[in-house]
Amino acid sequence: MIYYPLQLLQRAGIRDVLLVPGKGHAGQMIDLLGDGRLAPRGGGDPILELDLTYKVQTEPGGIAQVVGMAEDFAGGAPLVVVLGDNIFEFAQTSAISGWADRPGDARIFVKEVPDPENFGVVVYGDEARVVDIVEKAGVVDDRYEQPPSPHAVVGIYCYPPDVFSVIAMLEPSSRGELEISDVNRYYALHDRLDAIRVEGWWEDAGKHWQHLGDIGRRIGETGANKAAPR
Repeated sequence: MIYYPLQLLQRAGIRDVLLVPGKGHAGQMIDLLGDGRLAPRGGGDPILELDLTYKVQTEPGGIAQVVGMAEDFAGGAPLVVVLGDNIFEFAQTSAISGWADRPGDARIFVKEVPDPENFGVVVYGDEARVVDIVEKAGVVDDRYEQPPSPHAVVGIYCYPPDVFSVIAMLEPSSRGELEISDVNRYYALHDRLDAIRVEGWWEDAGKHWQHLGDIGRRIGETGANKAAPR
């Protein structure tokens, strides 16, 4: 599973990557990925050519906490975040590189889903501008009884260097974690967030292990991290 998010970053032109596993999996990740330069057995083109750095999240604290752990690693540069269990049919290379040319604002990626009540979703204002983020409407965020849009925020986030100041202002949610939706909401409320609709399929491979077989078959049929269709 972890190869696909790393491959997406590589195809977007990113080589310096911080990998943040949980405490129970850190050793396995290091054994599997090493320094980020992986060649296939028997020779051939490298699977990955990255410069990997590792930090360990010692207890669950939310995705925003993980992003905050990258402050020293980023060194004042903008940051692209990809969740390790999200897999995409098409690599979002154009949208990522387009943002990197002018990284003063944040960028998220969204996909229309049939069950938006189970996700953080976008609230649109005039001219399709992103004005807010709602996390699990009616359950976590009770400002809305129903999701205000079907566009779920998926696991790629592009942040400017001030994201660490935003995270430092956050308070833990009711489940005791720093929520990435609160980071995205900050940028939305300050008119500094745009949303790119993902083409092709997207899968959250971390939902349950039985789902992995279906994802594997889908990758076998269509491939993953492909160049976007013209």
